[in-house]
Amino acid sequence: MDMSEYVATLRRELATITRFAGDDVARAAEMLTEAMESSVRLTLLEVLSAAAAEITTRLDDAVIEVRLSGSDADFVVTSTADDFVSAPAEPAADSADDLTRVTLRLSEQLKARAETAAGAAGISVNAWLVRAVSQALDAPAGRAGRGRSVIGQRYTGYARG
Repeated sequence: MDMSEYVATLRRELATITRFAGDDVARAAEMLTEAMESSVRLTLLEVLSAAAAEITTRLDDAVIEVRLSGSDADFVVTSTADDFVSAPAEPAADSADDLTRVTLRLSEQLKARAETAAGAAGISVNAWLVRAVSQALDAPAGRAGRGRSVIGQRYTGYARG
């Protein structure tokens, strides 16, 4: 989606508003529109992203994302139907009707590690994350995960070597 058309429309509107003003005001308006172009594009991108997120909450089997490609916004639609099929079997209480959508923000490095682990397991990232969360929640009390100590837990005493 080319946002230039919308930015140009805003420029024309501001020029129309200032056409009856003096030359100084018209020039100031022109300078402001030039200076604000990147801010206007960013605001349009945020609006499109918010709209995509809102639409995604109403879809059952797709996620819509907005990605910036140069100066254009591109919509990317990803089907999640396969992810639910690939998810590991869960107890009977977790039926398909109980599924809910969660937005998860990860650093690029952590996302890449999750993708690598999911690929090695031969499952989707969504299925891998479902499995990881299930394993973390099902871990015995007092055990936070592989060799990691629980925050706030302290051991005292002496060691001999």
